Amino acid sequence: MQPRDLSDLSPYVPGRGAEEVARELGMDPDDLTKLSSNENPHGPSPAAVEAIRETAPNVGVYPKASHTDLAEKLAARWDVTPEQVWVTPGADGALDYLSRAFLDPGDRVLAPEPGFSYYRMSARYHHGEVATYDLAKADDFAQTPDTVLDAYDGERIVYLTTPHNPTGAEFSRAAIVDLAEAVEDHTLLVVDEAYAEYTDAPSAIDLLDTHDNLAVTRTFSKAYGLAGLRVGYGVVPEAWGEAYARVNTPFAASEVGCRAALAALDDDEHLERTVETARWARDYLRDHLDAPTWESGGNFVLAEVGDAGAVADATQRRGVIVRDCSSFGLPECVRVSCGTREGTRRAVEIINDVLTEVRA
Repeated sequence: MQPRDLSDLSPYVPGRGAEEVARELGMDPDDLTKLSSNENPHGPSPAAVEAIRETAPNVGVYPKASHTDLAEKLAARWDVTPEQVWVTPGADGALDYLSRAFLDPGDRVLAPEPGFSYYRMSARYHHGEVATYDLAKADDFAQTPDTVLDAYDGERIVYLTTPHNPTGAEFSRAAIVDLAEAVEDHTLLVVDEAYAEYTDAPSAIDLLDTHDNLAVTRTFSKAYGLAGLRVGYGVVPEAWGEAYARVNTPFAASEVGCRAALAALDDDEHLERTVETARWARDYLRDHLDAPTWESGGNFVLAEVGDAGAVADATQRRGVIVRDCSSFGLPECVRVSCGTREGTRRAVEIINDVLTEVRA
C-alpha cells in the first residue's frame, strides 16, 4: 500500500528556527537573533496574550461563536458582509479553500517565480497544473500587468503577491485593476496581502464591489504576531461568499486563535509599534548592509550577497539566522527579516563581517 504519486509535490522549506539552530550548534536559543521567517519581533499583542490565557479553560468547546465573531469583526473592518470573510487556518488555508472552490482536475494556475511555494503546492494538492511568470532581478523584480500577461494563457487562478515575498516588490492598485479587466471571465485573481500592514498601499479588498474575479488573502501571522496560532482569512465577492460552507473544514480556526485575533484587532498601539519598527529596520538594512538590496514593502529586505548558503551558514554560527533564498531560485540572495532595533543593528554588523570574510 502506497500513497499516490507525489513526485510533483515539493515540500515547503521554512526559515530555520532558533531552537533547531541552537541544538545543532550547541547554543542557547536566547543568544540567537532569528531573522529568517518574517515574524513579528515584538511578538503578539499583550491583549492577545491575555485573551489566550482567558480562553485556555474553554478549549474543550468547538469555536463556533468565536469563529462567527471574528468573521463579523473583520467584515465590519473591511465594510463587507460576514459571508464574504472566510476565516481559515493561516492564509495558506485560504489559498487551499480557493483551490477547492475553483479548480477542477487539470486546471492550470499561474504563480510568480520566485514566489511563495504554497501557491503551486495547493494547486497540485487539488490536481491542478502550474505555470509561472518570471520576476526578473534585472528589472528589480518589477510587478506590472505585462509581467503577468506575457505569461498568461487563460489559467483558472492567477496569484498576485503584494508586497511580494521574498523581494518586497508591490503591485500598484492600477496594475491590479488592469489585470482584473484583462484576464478572461473564468480567471480568478488571488491577491495575497500577507504583508499589507507594512505598506501604505490600499488593500484590494475594496475592489471586490466592482470586480467579481478577485479574492484577497490576509493573515494574523505577520504584523499581528500570531504565527504560532495559524489564523488567516480570505475576502471574496458577495456573489459567491456562500461557497465557503461547502469547502471549509469543520471549525477551521481554533478557539484560542480566533479569540487572540479578536483581541489583536483592537490593539492599535501594538500594530503601530510593529509597523514603525519594521519600517525603521527596513531602512536601516538598506542603508547599512554592505550588499545590494531592493526596496521592500514588507517586513524584510532581500540582499544580494554572492553565495547565499555560505553567508547564511556563517551568520548563524555567529548567532544571526537569515533566510538563504536558494529555495526561491535565488542562490545569490538572502532575505533578512526586520527585527528590533537592537537585533537589526546586531544582524547588520555580523552580516557585514561575514561578507568581508567570504569575499576575501
